[in-house]
Amino acid sequence: MEVNIERSWKEQLQPEFDKPYFAELVRFVKQEYASKKVYPPGSKIFNAFEKTPFDKVKVVIIGQDPYHEPGQAHGLSFSVPDGVPLPPSLQNIYTELQSDLGITPPASGNLERWAEQGVLLLNATLTVRTHAANSHQQYGWSTFTDAVIHQLAEKKEHLVFILWGSFAQQKGAFIDPNKHLVLKSAHPSPLSVYRGFWGSKPFSKADNYLMQHGQLPISW
Repeated sequence: MEVNIERSWKEQLQPEFDKPYFAELVRFVKQEYASKKVYPPGSKIFNAFEKTPFDKVKVVIIGQDPYHEPGQAHGLSFSVPDGVPLPPSLQNIYTELQSDLGITPPASGNLERWAEQGVLLLNATLTVRTHAANSHQQYGWSTFTDAVIHQLAEKKEHLVFILWGSFAQQKGAFIDPNKHLVLKSAHPSPLSVYRGFWGSKPFSKADNYLMQHGQLPISW
C-alpha cells in the first residue's frame, strides 16, 4: 500500500502498510474523514514522523490519542498549534520543565521545536472524532504504533523513552532498559500529576543520558 509518510519511516514501516489490518484502518479513517469531523487535519496525521525522521529520533514521548476539540490537534502528542490555549497536561509539563531545568514556560504550546531536535511526539492513536476521546482507539492504530516503537527499540540504541502514565507504560513494557533509558512517572494530567509526575525531572535525566552517549542534549 502506498502511504504518504516521511521517507525514512516509510522504509522502516512498509511491512506494516502491506498488512491487511492497515488496509482496513485506511478504509475506516477515510470513511470517518468523509462523514464526520475528525482531528487532526488529514495532512497532519503523520506529522510526528514528518518532523522527526527515523534516523533523527533521540527521545520518544508517548501520548494516548489526539486532542478532540477544534483547533487543538496537529499530529504531535501533547502539542497544540501556536495561538491555541495550553491544555492542562501541557501546562503541567511546562511547570515540571521549569522546576527541572529552570526554563520559563513559553507562551506557545507548539512543540515542533522539540520534534525538530529528535523528540518523537507519538500518540498511540493518530486520529479521533470531535468531542469523543479514544473514539478511534480500536481500529488498528495501536497495532501500527506498537510496530513503530518496536522498530525504534530494536534497531536503535540509547534512546530515551518517556512513559507518562499507565497507558504509555503498558505500551512500552517490552522496551529493553539495558539498551535504552526508560523514564516512567505519573501522567501530567491534573487527575494524576500529584502521584509522582511533579519532581520526576524527565528533561534533565534525558539530557544527561544523551550526553553520556555522545549526543547533543535537547534544547527544551
